[in-house]
Formats: sequence, structure tokens, C-alpha cells
Amino acid sequence: MDKDKLKAERDEKQKASEKLMHQLIQEIDDDPDNYHTYYDLGALLVNLKSYSQAEELLMKAMGRFGDKSRQAKDTLTYGLGNVYYEAGEYQKAIAQFTQVKDKKLQSDAYLMLAQSYMGNGDHKTALAFAITAGDTHKQDPQVNQLIADNLLALGNFNQAADYYDQVLSADPKNGHAQFDRGIAAVVLGQDAAAYFDHAKTLDPDYYQKGQSRLKDIQTFLNKQNKDQNQN
Repeated sequence: MDKDKLKAERDEKQKASEKLMHQLIQEIDDDPDNYHTYYDLGALLVNLKSYSQAEELLMKAMGRFGDKSRQAKDTLTYGLGNVYYEAGEYQKAIAQFTQVKDKKLQSDAYLMLAQSYMGNGDHKTALAFAITAGDTHKQDPQVNQLIADNLLALGNFNQAADYYDQVLSADPKNGHAQFDRGIAAVVLGQDAAAYFDHAKTLDPDYYQKGQSRLKDIQTFLNKQNKDQNQN
């Protein structure tokens, strides 16, 4: 795709976002007692990476609606957690998501807690929340991938491979999962070539970023084999 086409697409998305923003602001002016509109506007600001504006808006909405209903409070708390998560402030995100008690939102909050703990490098806690989220998101490729990613980080390669297989069965064009399934295959002594070939085509950026990780694993395995042969 050439630069002009990319710029045109970006401009089009920007215009659509600005139009939606004006529409949501107008809806808040027309019906200031609808907390859902504040949540939607906050989500749009997050999408535009305007994190401080989104935080300010949702905090203001929390002050207005927080004491009116449990659902309003939980919805806005969940929205605020998303602001912090997208901004990379994982500890703040965790503090928000753990407050969500609404049954409909809670399973999504567990999923976000898993991602937040993973962002903090706490893969054990992330795995626990991902598995809990999986109880209400049966066969969801996103949840299965999250479980697989944490299993891989914890060195549970057989289980990780099983979950990546489930992800790829549902979503074979997932380059991220193809590459990480290849990592598991390398460690397990399986043929990884097809996984890496698919990953290179489907998600070249993730494939490139993963090369140093792959090299480290291969160096470790070669050293391990060498040590075993010497003993």
C-alpha cells in the first residue's frame, strides 16, 4: 500500500472519529443523565490515545453517576480501567478492574485483569485470571491465546502448544499465534518451519520482533544438548 493511500485512510478515520466525537458530545448535552454516553466518549478518546482527556471525562462521570447505581459505577470503573491499561499504567488499571462487581462486566474485567497482570510481567496471576475469564468465554480465540501466552512465558510448553492449536483452529491467519506456536514447537523438538513461514507472511512485524527471542531459545537448547552430550 502506497503512502498516499495510507494517508488518505488515516485522514478518513480521523474525520469519522471527529464526527463521532461531536455526535457524542451533542448527546451528552441533550441527555446529561445517560452515563453510557460518557463511557462511549471515553472509549473513543482512548482509541484516539487522548488518555488524560478520557481519564478526566470518566472521573467527572464517576462523580456524577457513581452513587446512583451499581451498574453505572461498574461501567465507568471498567472504562477507567481501560484508559489506564491502554496508557500502560497497569497497576492503576488493576485497581479499577478489581472493583467491578456487575456480573455481565465481571468476565470482561477478568480478561482485562489477565492482560494487565501480563503487562506487569506477573504471568502466574495473569494465567489465573485468564483461565477464570475462559470459564465464561468458552472457545474464545482471544482468551485461549492469552492463556497460551502466559503458559509459554511460564515454561509450560506442552499446554501452551495445545492452546495455540485451539487458537489457530479458529483463527489460522493469526500471525502472532503462529509464531508463538513455532516457539513452543522448537522447545518441544517439533518441526516449527511451517509456523514461522505463516507468521512471516501474516504478521511480519511480530515475526521480526521475535527473532532475538527465537535466537536466545535456540542458543539455550544447543547449550543444553551440548551439556547432556558431555555428561
